[in-house]
Amino acid sequence: MGFLHKVAWLGVMLFVGAGQVNAAATQKDDSKAAIALLEKALAYYHDNGDKAFAAFSRQGEFVDKDRYVFVVDTKGVMLASGGPSSALIGRDVSEVLAPDLQKAFKDALLVPEGNGIQQAEYRWQNWADGKVERKHVYYQRIGQRILAVGYYLPRASAEQAKALLDKAATDLGKNEKGTLTAINSLKGGYLQDDLYVFVVDLDTQRYVAHGTNLRLINTDFSKIKDPEGKPVGEPMLALIAKQDDGEYEYRWKNPVTGKVEDKHAYLKKVGHFLVAVGYYSP
Repeated sequence: MGFLHKVAWLGVMLFVGAGQVNAAATQKDDSKAAIALLEKALAYYHDNGDKAFAAFSRQGEFVDKDRYVFVVDTKGVMLASGGPSSALIGRDVSEVLAPDLQKAFKDALLVPEGNGIQQAEYRWQNWADGKVERKHVYYQRIGQRILAVGYYLPRASAEQAKALLDKAATDLGKNEKGTLTAINSLKGGYLQDDLYVFVVDLDTQRYVAHGTNLRLINTDFSKIKDPEGKPVGEPMLALIAKQDDGEYEYRWKNPVTGKVEDKHAYLKKVGHFLVAVGYYSP
């Protein structure tokens, strides 16, 4: 396996910091735990300097469940890690990042010392499950070192759901065939964490695109029900028949957690299509 391939699967970059997050944990809890672990590492580094790297790079007090401390220098070299990126200690990881992530990496390296704990968010492959998910990282520069702790964010927000719906609706209006093909092939950014797009032809009332379940294509949307047997498709169609957009709440399986959860869907009419994106409530 080549170096770049290893990096892709290990999820190694400046902001690598967590394994697969427990879906039951809230973002608030993860945030507090990540900051606490980082502050603990910063205090330890203050007392021990670079000798702290040994403690950071082993399983122990600087590994908290899915979260762990990692350190890079301002040239992009991995110096310490309590997670899978420990395999790259001593290597420059700055040049192996995707183009859209290189700027975030370089910006973080330029943060002046004394600015306190910083944070950033991005999308990256989770080494534990192979899925591209959102991550959040807290980091602080101490001299030529940057200490960091991060965690995955498995739940998308209402704002992200609206943004994805707007993107899908706009793209569908510009390129109907290409957009439907992209949604069904899981490309074009229409599948984000636990967010996905589905499209129904209002003339036939059948699915023409679905971001996670291609078996639904060509099935009758009006007959779709939730796991408890409550109608889902029929009330959505009735709603969008009266207005060009709307919202609907129901129960549905979360593709990330694999559990049936409460879902809030945003609906929009685009020509003869119903386009929808929903987010899951914790």
